[in-house]
Amino acid sequence: MAEDDRANEPGFAGADAEGATRCGFVALVGAPNAGKSTLLNALVGAKVSIVSHKVQTTRALIRGLVIENGAQIVFVDTPGIFAPKRRLDRAMVTTAWGGAGDADVVALLLDVRKGLDDDNSAILARLADTNRPKILILNKIDLIKREALLALAQEAAARVSFDRVFMVSALKGDGVRDMVAYLADEMPAGPWLYPADDISDLPLRALAAEITREKLFHRLHDELPYASTVETEKWEQKTDGSVRVEQTIYVERESQKRIVIGKGGQTVKQISTEARKEISEIAETTVHLFLFVKVRENWSDDPERYREMGLEFPKS
Repeated sequence: MAEDDRANEPGFAGADAEGATRCGFVALVGAPNAGKSTLLNALVGAKVSIVSHKVQTTRALIRGLVIENGAQIVFVDTPGIFAPKRRLDRAMVTTAWGGAGDADVVALLLDVRKGLDDDNSAILARLADTNRPKILILNKIDLIKREALLALAQEAAARVSFDRVFMVSALKGDGVRDMVAYLADEMPAGPWLYPADDISDLPLRALAAEITREKLFHRLHDELPYASTVETEKWEQKTDGSVRVEQTIYVERESQKRIVIGKGGQTVKQISTEARKEISEIAETTVHLFLFVKVRENWSDDPERYREMGLEFPKS
């Protein structure tokens, strides 16, 4: 796409008056279910990170790309930060703080309904020692009264010196544009790191696996244990332009496999139908999706699985 064409797209404002470009990273950090993935998708204008009521859905760093006023902003959706108990938990929390440490700006997203609970208080305590520009994003502002919102902002600002505080509704998009405009000005001068047409650095086959994992969690939120994952094994372009996609859902026990398959295969069929529709929209072509369910015992203790998810395998 030519730059002149991009200039007519929402969210693209071209280079600044002097023709200079800027590029930088903004790490979205916060407790599980704070709304980071919802916000990232709203910023990008398309799905690049899955959304689920199940906590700790985001496992690795997902990058969404936004162009504003000559700046390419690389938003990094990090795993939710919480008190880790398992090896996978520790890997995700380490990845989240690693993403924050490498960013030009750290953006703490806080679910205003939860306030400064134990998880958010622990994050604030660590952020206070982070030597990076920091902003506070109060999310879901439409769900509490203004007086409580202002009190929460004051209390958080008393614990950490934030450069700016933004009040948004990631789901509705309220307040998001002001935040993007501010962050664009904060990005350091330099060339863009990704093509202007890209909205994420996540390969399509990896995003397809994430979409299926989202549908899996939506369908079996209470029944399926957290230790399950999806891998795209095959992505084959057909002569008619369609794509054959083969994915494997890995669980840790035979009983979990039966839950995913469901009676007469109905559950996995429904998951496949929902995932196929969304993958087709993103791939902009007809997708033939084939799902397989396999047992992979103790996969969360396998270093290779961590590398595939973009996580560092904890030593202990």
